[in-house]
Amino acid sequence: MRIRPERVAQRIHREVAEILERRLRDPGLSHWVNVTGVEVNHDLSLARVFVAILPEGDERERTLAALRRASGFVRHELASRLGLREVPEVRFQLDTSVEKGARVDEILRKLEGGEPIADEDET
Repeated sequence: MRIRPERVAQRIHREVAEILERRLRDPGLSHWVNVTGVEVNHDLSLARVFVAILPEGDERERTLAALRRASGFVRHELASRLGLREVPEVRFQLDTSVEKGARVDEILRKLEGGEPIADEDET
């Protein structure tokens, strides 16, 4: 039965998004961060929280590092909100699917307009 891990993942998704928006006051998190998904393993011991971070390069890495440092605080906040006996360990992972989707949209737009498409290695 896979219903419980999926329901817990949905709750964690909502709660982590709210925690990042309202409760977490870290100067390293001054950039736009969006929780895009959560995966919880079958025994509820680990929650992988996927995040999209707007700036690229070093700023993105610093923001991801700040999120990882805050994972203990986020887990503590989740404990009071979820009411579970054991709260999963929280691990933040970068989600690049938004960028990949934007790249596909750009390629499709260029194809439609008859523009040349640059090779991935050239960009």
